Amino acid sequence: MTDIRDNKALSRFELDVDGGVAFANYRLTPAAVIITHTETPRALRGQGIASRLVEGALALIRADGRKVIGACAFVVDYLHKHPEYQDLVG
Repeated sequence: MTDIRDNKALSRFELDVDGGVAFANYRLTPAAVIITHTETPRALRGQGIASRLVEGALALIRADGRKVIGACAFVVDYLHKHPEYQDLVG
């Protein structure tokens, strides 16, 4: 998912979509990334953008060798529906 970027300055993963930005805010701990909030531009909701964003964020987290903690309902639900990411849950 090369279209997902980690904006370390703002502590969020970002995805450019149709002139807007979908993002997932996070906090870092020594071993895990805590995703605290996801947001998709209102006009673009319901198109799978947040799922794409979270999937890309999880790929980046896995590449960094970290765990993930879902602290927002969307991420918790996504992790529940996608058991292939259970190895990342910290």
